[in-house]
Amino acid sequence: MIDPTTLFAVVLQNNSTAPVVTSDPAMPAAAAAALTVGLAALGAGYAERGIGAAAVGAVAEDDDMFGRGLILTVLPETQVILALVVVFLVAL
Repeated sequence: MIDPTTLFAVVLQNNSTAPVVTSDPAMPAAAAAALTVGLAALGAGYAERGIGAAAVGAVAEDDDMFGRGLILTVLPETQVILALVVVFLVAL
């Protein structure tokens, strides 16, 4: 049976078969930051797909729902903005 700590060490670190803290990371910091922002944007886009369709349907039935629909459509984008802020804070 494979030891879970050895498996995590192989997945998270390069050139290592044992859990050694001093080995190189699996990806550079810039690549990790790009992956973080990209996945946050992908998740926000997926959320906006359903929210946008529901908001358009609500506005088609009642014009007073435009403000609520707009706010709910833009809300997932705050996730991407937060990811960008975190990347810039960590990079400094």
